[in-house]
Amino acid sequence: YLPRMLPWLVKYLSHANADDAARIARALTPITNDTVADHLALATGTGAEKWIVPSDYLYLYKNRTAFEADGFGWGLRRDNGFTWEVLEDAAMRAQDPIFSDDLRCGIKMPDHGRITDPGRYVQDLAAYAQTQGAQVLRGDVTDIMRENGGVNGLRVSGEPVSCDTVVIATGAWSKPLTAMLGLTVPMETERGYHVELWEPSHMPRTPVMNAGGKFVITPMDGRIRLAGVVELGGLDAPPSRAPFELLLQQGQQAMPGLTWKRTVEWMGHRPAPTDSIPLIGAVPGIKGAYLGFGHHHVGLTGGPKTGRLLAQMIGGATPNLDMSAYAPSRFAV
Repeated sequence: YLPRMLPWLVKYLSHANADDAARIARALTPITNDTVADHLALATGTGAEKWIVPSDYLYLYKNRTAFEADGFGWGLRRDNGFTWEVLEDAAMRAQDPIFSDDLRCGIKMPDHGRITDPGRYVQDLAAYAQTQGAQVLRGDVTDIMRENGGVNGLRVSGEPVSCDTVVIATGAWSKPLTAMLGLTVPMETERGYHVELWEPSHMPRTPVMNAGGKFVITPMDGRIRLAGVVELGGLDAPPSRAPFELLLQQGQQAMPGLTWKRTVEWMGHRPAPTDSIPLIGAVPGIKGAYLGFGHHHVGLTGGPKTGRLLAQMIGGATPNLDMSAYAPSRFAV
């Protein structure tokens, strides 16, 4: 797949510098910094709120030296208003004894949260939306129809559907749909690997980033999810075996006393624009066309904020946030 993605990769890696990392962090912060409140505001009264659990978030390191060696990233967090507490040795053991004694330093961040079953959470939100008049159509969009400079419908599995506004929010599958609107978005998929350990003997108290292994340990409904490993290989290739095996090995090292009943493996696709900033806003030159994708690893996290911003723009209101960083026009030729 490398020859196919090389133009994207060159642009993507061109942002791997301190100035661009700081700029990207500033752009992502308004989409992610208060999302527990955003999710609760969206879900309360819908039946989906039961899946939202406010909690701390914990980063794990072997020791303080390893944490301090990661200082650039923590400097970005500090610059963008995030706070934390450093736990070492006995304090780390008291925080969560499930983890290996080799992980002696923990960074506890307050005011975070987790969703214990993302699939059922979104299903509950969709079911509630239908009680409010929304309709769900399932099919392949083969055309976005336009007239007099604006959207006037879709063609879904061959059938026309009239509408005056379209929002493309289909993650890693959004690129060909935006091409129908004449916009070429330089985006690839990050293939993310997941291993779920069902009916575990112990459950972590909070979501955890194992900083040394660069993978996440999340307590969920009935299972622990290990997620991480980024592979660049397109939408069509089947999963690789090695990432699953690596995640399981690292999970066992981090939680050496853990047992579980069964293992579920899956690979998902994350939308990765070259500048690592989501596209949120109007498509230039086409009335009624909007985009809401490209959030990399934080699409679920930033979903409610993204939806609210788009709803404001579609309704003619001006969001109380500078939207220029997310403007789809940055990719217009």
